[in-house]
Amino acid sequence: MAKAIIIGAGIAGLATALRLKKKGYDVEVFEANSYPGGKLHVIEKDGFRFDTGPSLLTMPHLIDELFELFENDPKKYFVYKKKDVICNYFWEDGTRFSAKASLDTFVNEAASKFDEQASTISKYLKKNQLKYDLTAKLFLENSLHKMRSYLTKETFEAILQIYRLDLMNTLHRTNEKAFGNKKLIQLFDRYATYNGSSPYKTPGIMSMIPHLEMYYGTFFPKGGMHRISQSLFELAKEQGVVFHFEKAVTKIILKGQKAVGVETTDQRSFGDIIVSNMDVHPTYRKLLHEVDAPERTLHQERSSSALIFYWGIKKTFPKLDLHNILFSDDYEAEFNSLFSEKDLSEDPTVYINISAKEEATDAPKGCENWFVMINTPGNYGQDWEALKLKARRSIIEKIDRVLGTDIEQYIVTEQVWDPIGIESDTSSYRGALYGAASNDRFAAFLRHPNFSRSIKHLYFCGGSVHPGGGIPLCLLSAKITSDLVSNAKK
Repeated sequence: MAKAIIIGAGIAGLATALRLKKKGYDVEVFEANSYPGGKLHVIEKDGFRFDTGPSLLTMPHLIDELFELFENDPKKYFVYKKKDVICNYFWEDGTRFSAKASLDTFVNEAASKFDEQASTISKYLKKNQLKYDLTAKLFLENSLHKMRSYLTKETFEAILQIYRLDLMNTLHRTNEKAFGNKKLIQLFDRYATYNGSSPYKTPGIMSMIPHLEMYYGTFFPKGGMHRISQSLFELAKEQGVVFHFEKAVTKIILKGQKAVGVETTDQRSFGDIIVSNMDVHPTYRKLLHEVDAPERTLHQERSSSALIFYWGIKKTFPKLDLHNILFSDDYEAEFNSLFSEKDLSEDPTVYINISAKEEATDAPKGCENWFVMINTPGNYGQDWEALKLKARRSIIEKIDRVLGTDIEQYIVTEQVWDPIGIESDTSSYRGALYGAASNDRFAAFLRHPNFSRSIKHLYFCGGSVHPGGGIPLCLLSAKITSDLVSNAKK
């Protein structure tokens, strides 16, 4: 039986392991950490439970699909419920808006709150859906780097309607053309952060991101986001996937122009195909010393990183829900700080996730577990100790102003994850959450492919390669990669 070796047990590595197992491979996974899941990990401290990484679940059918591959009932492993509220938004002037999952309700309430025509908002959302429908097969479900992906009816139809995709406008300009209200523009601009980019640079086609959230909905998994990686890990073990934890791969073994195995500090393991779920940058720099790296790709601008405060709060806040955004007053200045100055804004947008709103056991009675995050530049050697102090002060001041509280007095436990920690814990180059940024209209075509052009039997999956970062795209990368492996055998 053919053997596949996967480097990294992040969500894309787990999904690829399952898909290759289904295709008949013996599968071994080597993971540097002592646990599976990559960024999808957990902290338990002083009676509080925090999901460490991704906090938003959309398109859960992509997870269900992996259980269904083996004719298993997903609900025996992984249970989730759809949220009625997508997100609560707050502005400094006291404006609040609760975005509902029902599209009709969202349209009507947004029209009333932001003084826009309901028909204008509906038209915008339908255009977002059209962008997705025209491009999903090419951009999200197939390799952009294989000619056969372009020789399809769907691609031809997309090319004929390319003028509808807003490739020549930025996301901000696309939203500005659609709406007159600055707050509604900002609400839709914020979706650029879903791939670690700036709405003032990323192309208008990215307005299809809110379509994914608003069409499919947002969900909460029982047991928290950590349950996603744990359930897939359990399934993989049941199916006979072999895991090696605390076994950092130090080299991909080559024989001529063919990948034949991996090396750790104390062993060598050989296989018929090698898949790296490690960020593509350290994959080349650390594991492929003998290979001429794709320098243009590796020098692409990195996506944003994050600074996360995990706070145990000895109080409950009824006006907050699972997902909450406290917006900056000057969004453009915030993104200019992130991408041009590689610094933190004086007035950052603050995201607060509180899983205890859905899972009461995540915090002691009368308390809440706050995952408080701001977008940051990657790690370029800044003084992160000073930046963390600056950020903590700015975040607390903003929360106090917007929520009318004194949050400091309620913080009873704290842990922090910064870009340095993200980089070291997850091998994400510069701590970038999504690999390369999408601050270019051709960014989708410039991401590293899911295969090596120069080394046979070497493949890539995860957020640093096509089609991008975030849970749904990482799961799609696993599908694309496993399909490429199958096609290569034909």
